[in-house]
Amino acid sequence: MNQPRIDEVVRSASATDRVRDAILPSGAWRLSSWRYLLALLMMLLAGCAVGPDFKRPAAPDVSDYTAKPATSTAGTADVAGGESQQFARGGEIPADWWRLFHSPALNALIEQSLAHNPDLKAAQAALAVAHENTLAQRGAYYPAVDGSFSASRQRQSQQVAPTPNYPVVPEEYLFSFFTPQLSISYAPDVFGLNRRTVESLQAQQQSVRFQMIAAHITLSTNVVAAAVQQASLRAQVAATRDLIAINAKMVKLLRYQLDKGYAGRLDLAAQESQLAQLQATLPPLLTQLDRQNNLLAVLAGRLPSEASAQAFDLASLHLPQQLPLSLPSRLVAQRPDVRQAEANMHAASAQIGVAIANRLPNISLSANAGSTAVAMGQVFKTGTGFWSIGADIAAPIFHGGSLLHQERAAKAAYVEAAEQYRSTVLTAFQNVADTLAALQHDAESLQAAAKAADAAKLTLDLSQRQYQAGYASYLALLSAEQGYQQSRIALVQAQASRYADTAALFQALGGGWWHDAGAAPIHATATRDSDEK
Repeated sequence: MNQPRIDEVVRSASATDRVRDAILPSGAWRLSSWRYLLALLMMLLAGCAVGPDFKRPAAPDVSDYTAKPATSTAGTADVAGGESQQFARGGEIPADWWRLFHSPALNALIEQSLAHNPDLKAAQAALAVAHENTLAQRGAYYPAVDGSFSASRQRQSQQVAPTPNYPVVPEEYLFSFFTPQLSISYAPDVFGLNRRTVESLQAQQQSVRFQMIAAHITLSTNVVAAAVQQASLRAQVAATRDLIAINAKMVKLLRYQLDKGYAGRLDLAAQESQLAQLQATLPPLLTQLDRQNNLLAVLAGRLPSEASAQAFDLASLHLPQQLPLSLPSRLVAQRPDVRQAEANMHAASAQIGVAIANRLPNISLSANAGSTAVAMGQVFKTGTGFWSIGADIAAPIFHGGSLLHQERAAKAAYVEAAEQYRSTVLTAFQNVADTLAALQHDAESLQAAAKAADAAKLTLDLSQRQYQAGYASYLALLSAEQGYQQSRIALVQAQASRYADTAALFQALGGGWWHDAGAAPIHATATRDSDEK
C-alpha cells in the first residue's frame, strides 16, 4: 500500500531544527546578529509554515478484492430472493441504495430513522462543533481590536503633588478621570503556528464529518437488517407454531393408538419429548421478534411503546439483481471510515508543524490610543489624547526539554495515525471480500434449502395421496408435514441471509454518500480546502 513515507515526514520536520539553530545559535539570543534580522525579515515576508505538508496516501495497487474475481451468484428459480445477482465492476452506488429493495414500507422507515435518530443528530451536532472551532481559530489571522471606557472619582492628598491641571474642586483636590481607549494587537504568523493549527482543526472537522457519514450509512444498513430479521423471525414463528400443532396432533394420535394397543409407550414418550422441544424453541423466537420490533422503533427515534405495527415480509422485498462493485482504487475515497482515518492522519501531520513552531520565536505587535480627561465634556479635546505602539519578540530558551519531547510526541502520533490508516484500509478491503464471499455462499445455501423444501413438499404431497388412498397412516402424513415445516424454516433463514448480506455489501462499499446532497459537507468550502491539501 502506497502512502507518505514516515521517515520523509520526520526528516522534513527535523529540517526546521536547522532554521531554529540559525536563529537561536547555541540556544541564546543574538539580537545584534544581522543574519537573525535578515532571517526574521524573510520569514515575515514569506510567511512559511514549518513542518511537513500532508499528502494523501495513494490507493492500494490491486485489481480486485478477492483472489478469484466475483462476477455473479447462483440463482434459484421460483423462490423469493432466489434471483441471480450480477456484479457490475465500476458501477455507481446510489445514495438511497435501499430503494433497490422496492419496499415502500422500508423506504418510509429509513427516512423516518434518518430524520429522528438521536445518534445521527448527535453526530451532526458534533460536526457543527468542529466547524465552529475551526472558524474560531481562523480569527487569529486578523488583528484583535478591543475598546474600553473607564471612569473614576478620587481625592488627592494635599501633600502629594502634582495634581491634575484642572481639578473640579481645587481646594479639596477632588477630581474625576474619564478614559476611552482603543487597543489593537496582532501576532504575525511568521512560522505558520496558526496556519498549522487551523489545518489540524480542519482535518479534525473532516474526521468528524466522515464519522457522521458513517453513522448515516450504518443507521440505514441497520434498519434494513432489522427489517429483514423481523420478516425472517415472523416466518420462523409461523412455521414453528405449525410444527407444534402438527406434533400435538401426532401426540394425540399416539395416545389414542396406545389406548387401543396399536402403539407402544416408548413411541408416545419420544413424540411427547419432541413436542416439548419444539415448544421450548418458540419463546426464544418470540423474544427475538420482540427485540427486533423494539430495535426498529428505537432506530426510528421512538420509544418501544410507540413502535408501529409495521410487519415486514420477505416475499414483499425485491432482491437487487445488479450489484455495483466499486473499483478497488476507488474504495479508499468512498469508505467513510477510511476517509476518517486519513483525516486523523492529516491532523497528526499538522500537529508536527504546531509542535515545531512552538519552539521558534513569536512576534506580537500592539497599539493603544485614547483620551484621558477630568471632565466628560473634555474627552477628545486637544491635549487629552495618548497613544503607544509596541512590538514584542519572545522565544523559548530553556523549558527542560518539554518542547523537544512534545515535537517528538507529535511525530510519533503521526506514525500511529499512519498505521491506523493502513489498518483501516486493510479492514475495508476485508469487509468487501467477506461480503462478496458471503453472497456467493448465500446463493448456494438458498439453492440447497430450496431443493430440500421442494423434496419435503413432494414427500408431503405423496403422503397426502397415500393417506387418502388408504396406503399410509395418518402418523406418516403428520411426519411428512413436520419435515416440510422444518424445511420452510431453513429456507426462510437462507432467504434472509441473502437480503442482509446484500445490504452489507452496499455498506462495505461506502453507501454512495458522495451522491447524496444531504450527506455532503455542511460547509462545502472548508471541505474542498481540506481535500485539496
